Amino acid sequence: MGRLTQRRRIVRYSVDGGPRVREETMAAEEPLEIRMGGRVFSVTMRTPGDDFDLVAGFLVSEGIIAGADDLPSLRFCAGEDEDGRQTFNVVEAQLGPGAIIPDPSLDRHVYTSSSCGICGTASIDAVSKTSRFSLDPESGSLAVHTLLGLSDTLREHQVLFGKTGGVHAAGLFDTDGNLLCLREDVGRHNAVDKVVGWALREGKLPLGETILQVSGRASFELVQKAYLAGIPVLSAVSAPSSLAVDLADQAGLTLAAFARGSSVNIYTHPDRIDTAPAPTQQQDAHEASSGPRQQEAGRTQ
Repeated sequence: MGRLTQRRRIVRYSVDGGPRVREETMAAEEPLEIRMGGRVFSVTMRTPGDDFDLVAGFLVSEGIIAGADDLPSLRFCAGEDEDGRQTFNVVEAQLGPGAIIPDPSLDRHVYTSSSCGICGTASIDAVSKTSRFSLDPESGSLAVHTLLGLSDTLREHQVLFGKTGGVHAAGLFDTDGNLLCLREDVGRHNAVDKVVGWALREGKLPLGETILQVSGRASFELVQKAYLAGIPVLSAVSAPSSLAVDLADQAGLTLAAFARGSSVNIYTHPDRIDTAPAPTQQQDAHEASSGPRQQEAGRTQ
């Protein structure tokens, strides 16, 4: 497998200390070629690791597969670097009978960058897809204090980010706030694909009682990926785009953003979020309101 990180000698400059040579750890970024039936379908830039999850999730987000039976096998193809070492940068996906074979004219013949999940789509008509899973309005309901804790939990488990400071993360949680799966990658859409691909390979799609927490902003493609995986709630640390909000509203998906600390903005379908105070907050509020009355009652006895 390719390395998750690489070391490089750099010059660090500070006003107080001047220039200083040091070694820096960086997140690795390499191309991954995705093939189906021996034909190149796409090439995406990613951080090596969890590549089968990445391919599986990518095919879900393309509307090609929706369950483990649609993807009987994945394998690395032969590929060597200039030193003759196996690169593990080419994956062949074998599709099952339930898969929707894409039109060859829509194959991605350009690189998909690690910063954008839809830049390489050959036709704009292929961007908007219909999910095979409908989002139940009753699924994915959770308490707002649980929602507020997801970003902190995500950050606590971002091992690669802790080493490099240069990767995005996506975490899949249950409605009680338990972390089910976390993936990191230089591309935020890759991180989500790796999470969705893990769920598909574990036979867990659709993900009706889960929340997807992402470390960056909520873009159109991330809402689409959540929708296609049957995830009813997407929460982001940063801002959403207008198109992401429009798609979430139309899809019946709850979109939350700026989820940090003690506040969160809920942009669509807020009914899934129970905004009642947490039990400790309720208790503190009760004690604060009842304390003076109890003291007054004590003085009159």
